[in-house]
Amino acid sequence: MQTIRFLSATSLLFASGLLAGCGKKTAPAGAAMMMHGTPEVSVITLQPRRVELTTELSGRVAASLTAEVRPQVGGILMKRHFTEGTDVNEGDLLYQIDPATYQASLAGAQAALAKAEANLAPARLKAARYEELKQSEAVSVQDYDEAAAALKLAEAELLSAQAALESARIQLTFTKVTAPISGRIGRSTVTTGALVTAGQSAPLATIVNLDPVFVDLTQSSTDMLRLRKALESGLLASGAKQAEVVLTLDDQSRYPETGVLKFSEAFVESSTGSVTLRTQFPNPKLTLLPGMFVRATLVDGIKEDAILVPQRGVSRNPAGEPTVMIVNPQNIAELKVIRTERTVGSDWLVTAGLKPGDQVILEGLQKARPGTPVKAVPFVEKASGH
Repeated sequence: MQTIRFLSATSLLFASGLLAGCGKKTAPAGAAMMMHGTPEVSVITLQPRRVELTTELSGRVAASLTAEVRPQVGGILMKRHFTEGTDVNEGDLLYQIDPATYQASLAGAQAALAKAEANLAPARLKAARYEELKQSEAVSVQDYDEAAAALKLAEAELLSAQAALESARIQLTFTKVTAPISGRIGRSTVTTGALVTAGQSAPLATIVNLDPVFVDLTQSSTDMLRLRKALESGLLASGAKQAEVVLTLDDQSRYPETGVLKFSEAFVESSTGSVTLRTQFPNPKLTLLPGMFVRATLVDGIKEDAILVPQRGVSRNPAGEPTVMIVNPQNIAELKVIRTERTVGSDWLVTAGLKPGDQVILEGLQKARPGTPVKAVPFVEKASGH
């Protein structure tokens, strides 16, 4: 009897232990939900915005005007009339070539003209006299024809002498080598006493006009075609500032003057597949010098209803597609595959996959799993410093 009571008590204790053990196994799931609750994530609500889309291109500065000074007559260089590295004006005297030979040629041409004028007077009188005598048949037709021919020859000799005089005068003028344009003149390649020749290959000096200057930019033909299609399809609207250009210098500082787009080349460079765009900038302080490397920002167009997503909220799936995690109206985390066009500052411009009002998760992504409930709170940007 005692043995039976002992076994009954033992069985009751064992059964109680099994029930207690079962209670311990089922408790953690409910307890965890009560302890942790729904994961909290920080989201932004997408709203369409008006965005000015720009393109950054690299380029180099070029002078708007360049003139290589060369002599148009030969001779000994007598004097240089400018200081190297200074500004000169169009028409300023730069060099003086020995004019003695050309002055003598001018004097000879003047004498030849005077002789031609002297020969013309009697020839004209004789022709007029023979014209009268011809009416009364006092002279033969042959004599009249010879007098008329002599007059024409004298007139031709006068015209030739006048042309020779003008040529001699021009040659003498060319002994004064003047500036063909206004600008800054560089070093002189010749010194006083040097012999120069007409049309020589080496310039005496070079003048460049540095205000304004050109900046030649290169854009890939692919980007140019994509931009043109976007404008034609209405995806982008042409901006009022489309022709304006902003420069960033090599030291990352912004150039204070704004430039304008002048034109683009009508052909694609076969070796690079790019198109050259020429822009023009004021350069009053001569900050921009020919050959300088710069980066220019051009306005492509305006997108009135752009959807922008911060880059921190965009990741990529194994296929390389950009994705975002959103909170749907049922407060469930949902993975979305999107299509991005370009970056705008620190954001991605999204062209497909999202719509206004979508809540994109920026913080708490590690807690959110697709298909699980989450609690969305507005994202607050944290201060970068104290």
